[in-house]
Amino acid sequence: MQKLNDLSRSLAVLEPDVTLIAVIEMSLSSWLVAGIVPGVERQPLKKLAVDESALLKLLHRWREEAEKAGRRIKRIVVAFEAGRDGFWLARWLKACGIEAYVIHASSVAVSREHRRAKTDRLDTELLKRAVLGWLRGERDHCKMVAIPTIKDEDAKRPNRERDSLVGERSRIVNRMKAALVRLGIRGFNPKLKRAAERLDGLRTPEGEPIPPNTMAELRRDMERRRLVNNQIRQIEEARLERLEQTPSDGPHAMVRLLARVIGVGIETADMLVHEVLTRNMRDRRAVARYGGLTGSPDESGRRRREKGLARSGNARVRRGMIQLAWRFLLHQKNSALAQWYRARTENARGTRKPLIVALARKLLIALWRLVRQGVVPDGVVLRLAQ
Repeated sequence: MQKLNDLSRSLAVLEPDVTLIAVIEMSLSSWLVAGIVPGVERQPLKKLAVDESALLKLLHRWREEAEKAGRRIKRIVVAFEAGRDGFWLARWLKACGIEAYVIHASSVAVSREHRRAKTDRLDTELLKRAVLGWLRGERDHCKMVAIPTIKDEDAKRPNRERDSLVGERSRIVNRMKAALVRLGIRGFNPKLKRAAERLDGLRTPEGEPIPPNTMAELRRDMERRRLVNNQIRQIEEARLERLEQTPSDGPHAMVRLLARVIGVGIETADMLVHEVLTRNMRDRRAVARYGGLTGSPDESGRRRREKGLARSGNARVRRGMIQLAWRFLLHQKNSALAQWYRARTENARGTRKPLIVALARKLLIALWRLVRQGVVPDGVVLRLAQ
């Protein structure tokens, strides 16, 4: 009954005679804008340069055409798929008094033909059908992405940049080790403080020094690694400084609370808060789905099988929570979650990895309740508040 009432209210909100709908197929060089204009039989299609002012002029022109046809436009809705451009256009349109929605690209159903035609024009037709269904209240037509503020987007950048730099540092070290192994030199650790000084003393199995070009490459890689380390240190120091300056700020208070859980560090706490815990989630199932820690069952007739983890969630949260789950077993051995895991894996073979995902899902929900409701998970030990 509740779903029927929601559908009735949504149908009442969508008034086709006074609503102008436009969808945008965006690329690096141009925008293809398709519209549904009340009173105009044709459905206009216009290719524009990447220019928000030209888009606004086009929407106003279509509204004037509808008014000439005797329809008074009260509502303009613009939708486009989430992509490289991010959310700036949606924020700009909302500031101009226009409803803007960002469609989750993978939520739009497409034809399952092996060789289907795909053009920007056909894509706009798909988007128009999906948006119309969604506005009517049929939520399964597509999924809309929550539009973050600039502040929310900017808060994610330090953790994501640090994650990228850590990966770059690992690639540099692996490249240096590979260059030395090609010469038969093993056991050299490029991460030591005096690694650069030891390069001159390295010798190949034939007793020859490192060739000049390889030596120059290794020294450049040493310099790159030193630069990356300095940048990682700057990010970490800036984060700690922000936490000390405004400790009671909403996200900062959440980070400090999570960091009190033994086994959870500042980096993991910062990632979880800005990626998932500050979002308005409906319930624990929504938290698990967004974290990418739910299954993907394949059921048809008598066939029942599990295809593994669904890939529709946040990959950073999924990877971080699985790593945190293994650490949680080491640092919170007396917690109810750790006991639950041990009870199910003690005498069962081949269940440790599948159940670690279940533990990660339960742990994410428990941390969500901790920062939202202040409920400490059973048996979890917290550090003293500083």
